[in-house]
Amino acid sequence: MTSPCKAHEADTPALLSPSRRGFLTAALTGAALTLAPMSFAAADSGTQKTQTLTGHLDPGAADFVYLPVEVPAGVNRISVSYTYSKPSVAPGLLSNSCDIGIFDEQGTRLQGKGFRGWSGGFRTEFFISASEATPGYLPGPVGKGTWNIVLGPYQVAEAGLDYTVTVTLDYGPDGAPYQPKYPAQAVAGKGAGWYRGDAHLHTVYSDGKRTPEEVAAGARAGRLDFMISTDHNTPASHGAWGPLAGNDLLILTGEEVTTRNGHYLALGLQPGDWIDWRYRAREKGFEDAAQLIHSRGGLVVPAHPYCPYVACRWKFGYDDADAVEVWTGPWTHDDEMSVSTWDSMLVHSVRSKGRWLPAMGNSDAHSVPQVIGWPHNVVNAAALSHDAILDGIRNGRSWIAESADITLDLTVKSGGKSAGIGERLDVAPDAPVTVTAKIGGVPNGVVRFITDEGQTQQVALPASGQGTVTWRTTPQLAAYLRVEVRHPKGDGTSGSGTEMGPNLPLGPMAALTNPIFLGAK
Repeated sequence: MTSPCKAHEADTPALLSPSRRGFLTAALTGAALTLAPMSFAAADSGTQKTQTLTGHLDPGAADFVYLPVEVPAGVNRISVSYTYSKPSVAPGLLSNSCDIGIFDEQGTRLQGKGFRGWSGGFRTEFFISASEATPGYLPGPVGKGTWNIVLGPYQVAEAGLDYTVTVTLDYGPDGAPYQPKYPAQAVAGKGAGWYRGDAHLHTVYSDGKRTPEEVAAGARAGRLDFMISTDHNTPASHGAWGPLAGNDLLILTGEEVTTRNGHYLALGLQPGDWIDWRYRAREKGFEDAAQLIHSRGGLVVPAHPYCPYVACRWKFGYDDADAVEVWTGPWTHDDEMSVSTWDSMLVHSVRSKGRWLPAMGNSDAHSVPQVIGWPHNVVNAAALSHDAILDGIRNGRSWIAESADITLDLTVKSGGKSAGIGERLDVAPDAPVTVTAKIGGVPNGVVRFITDEGQTQQVALPASGQGTVTWRTTPQLAAYLRVEVRHPKGDGTSGSGTEMGPNLPLGPMAALTNPIFLGAK
């Protein structure tokens, strides 16, 4: 099975010949380069005008290159296409990768109102008109003023990057305005319960190959109760989800914010909301974006933090995060690293008596054969609604399942008190605590009890995959308790978690819980 992270690799066109560099006389400010403007004159209705720009970028030139386009009155459609060179490089060296997007006459300021679309490196052309636009772009009038095409050369080979950008304007009256159809924020009649959902999904509106219809069908096939749309750097798909939601599926809107220093999920954004990504970890943009997301009721969740591809590895820290995605798609080495880091963060939260960061797991599914819902979150929520689902995730009242075939119930009891996942059992340090885990759907699985001291108990399930495992401890021995359920290793053995060597010491994850904390806070 292909790792979802693979979808972030560049898909670049063939080599172009170098072109005139003299046109690149420009202002370089920070990580942005602004080129000389491309100007169009007014023209008769029904006509079309085209201009082409060629240029060259050296390595390290800029994170974002802005090409101003002076758009006159009377334009009803703007179309853009681009190509760039991909020279052969030795293994281990960077080749060329260049994203593209556009801002309208309202400007390019950070988190401003001018954003009109982004397709990353997934498309070589796009258009915008009042009534429709290429997926990833926002329909609306093509207003008079300075538009800016944005190139994002996030990998530039030693030989540099040669590019060609072609802009076409069509003149005439606007068509009927686009009417978005946003999904409902709740499913009526669904009260408190455990709800399954995948919170990291892509469509053709960014770099996915599934339509929204196919993604919604995949969520239903995975027996999910909710899903969250998270296309890269654009809210363009938000208006397509309304007809696809229903009494059997809550659809929330979001964005995968794809920066140069890592990706994060902005979950539960209000439909149509957009979060900017044009900053690095050395700048303040992420903190401001996180504050904006929180003010709008959303969650900030660093995604696949150890993904090895350029710009994917997380470098912003976790102070402004609400949860962290520790399991992304089929289980791989980077997930092991994420869980290990997260567990260390839990220990730090106990030592510092600070807040703790819940874990999430999502598919990051882009296309076949990536499976929607592998894995997904099982959230204890007061209702099947936007606010209740986000509250359940924020408070860690959730666990992660490889599929809907897997069931898990984890409780701790002492005297007359009990607690579940994401809660605290407030008892004396020496009070005896009974831990009970009920598992289903993991044939020959390995149940691991893990505390702030590491793995303390391991029990194998029978071939039926069903079992109830108990263990006794005290708060002075265990500050928290969480459970992992693993499949057997490739050789059929359970593994002990203590082997050293080049191979993973344990089998792939089948289920993973957030912790239950023991003792007074």
